[in-house]
Amino acid sequence: MKNRNIPGYRTIFFFWSPLALTWLMMALEGPFLAAVIARLADPKANLAAYGVAFAIAIIIEAPVIMIMSASTALAKDWVSYTRLRNFTHAMNLAITLVMVGLLFTDGMDFINKSLIGLPENVAALVHNALLIMLPWPAAIGFRRFYQGLLIRGGQTRKVAYGTAVRLSTMCLTGAILYFLSELPGACVGAAALSVGVTLEAVAARIMAIDVVRSLKKEGAGPIPETETLSYREIGRFYYPLALTSTIALAAHPMVTFFVGQARLPLESLAVLPVVNSLVFLFRALCLSYQEAAITLVGDKNDGYEKVRNFAVMLGLLTMSVLCLIAFTPLSGIWFRDISGLNEALADFAACPTMILAFFPVLSALLSFQRALLIKSGKTGHVTAGTIIEVGCIVMMLMTTIHLLDMTGAVAAAISLLAGRFACNCYLVRPCLKASKPPGAC
Repeated sequence: MKNRNIPGYRTIFFFWSPLALTWLMMALEGPFLAAVIARLADPKANLAAYGVAFAIAIIIEAPVIMIMSASTALAKDWVSYTRLRNFTHAMNLAITLVMVGLLFTDGMDFINKSLIGLPENVAALVHNALLIMLPWPAAIGFRRFYQGLLIRGGQTRKVAYGTAVRLSTMCLTGAILYFLSELPGACVGAAALSVGVTLEAVAARIMAIDVVRSLKKEGAGPIPETETLSYREIGRFYYPLALTSTIALAAHPMVTFFVGQARLPLESLAVLPVVNSLVFLFRALCLSYQEAAITLVGDKNDGYEKVRNFAVMLGLLTMSVLCLIAFTPLSGIWFRDISGLNEALADFAACPTMILAFFPVLSALLSFQRALLIKSGKTGHVTAGTIIEVGCIVMMLMTTIHLLDMTGAVAAAISLLAGRFACNCYLVRPCLKASKPPGAC
């Protein structure tokens, strides 16, 4: 007799596809902005500056990335909602102050010139781009908090609607500044990102009004203090999540810092945002699978086999399509005709793209592994795997750049692939244990 708790592949696909669409829309940001910047004046310097500015902004906003998971899990009543909201506001204020401190002290000069070794003109572009992106980290935290409420309230389609608002306003802002302003490309990209994410945050808040009202209505009566969520409990719950996202996202700026010390640093910094944007289009489809897998694997791991098989098929399919682009003349079409790189930069981007073409299958595997561990409550292994990945990336960067004298872009691609592979390998054993039904020996 067929087990009704086991999802079929059709069910998995239709459950996952809205999440995939959301991630895919976000993934389109990078190629669009890179194409705009590449068509403006001095593309090499501006692409490099935009890549550095984005890397710095990413690490600053890292602590609030997981706030969506926290609000989904913890905002169960009005008191919990208000305390978690206050906690989110405090974190948003803290990361904004960190960014202000960098911009208005010697911190940016130290990063841009001493750590990365950027030329004066590129360092100035990075500073201006980050100044424009000042609202960006807090807007990320704000919108992810309310997106978590929407997910908890079963209104996942509204998350996709918010992403559509973000993508459309970002594209509109980029197009307007491209045609009507004299801003350098790095600033155009930064402005488009800031406007898009800020309006997405506003849209998320508006769409969450019904969920908030429902929580307020349910919490109209007195709630025993023992049943409410304290700030200490929020901190205890959120600290491992913030640590994981911060460690994971630290890889991006660390790669940028090392690439700045490698051979052909400006060319590498210019093409890496374009290459990463292409690869992320396919990785995003795999990363979006994590939340679907958490739900569909089942409390007793009934759906383990089919959810695992779907992850494998997804990884192989996305890797195959990316390989088709990376190892054929389609690569030149993408980088020259679509992304707008000149002939020299397009050729320079080919090798790191070939290396990273194998990244999607590892991302699909990681999404399944993390889902299995989170579902079983073994989140410590998720953090440990991330530490191993970032540590491997750093060691590979030191080896490829300082010992093997590779160009920055190639060294970065090899290091990122090696780090993800190391993480996948580490998680195999705990995932095998987590795959057993609860109570099994």
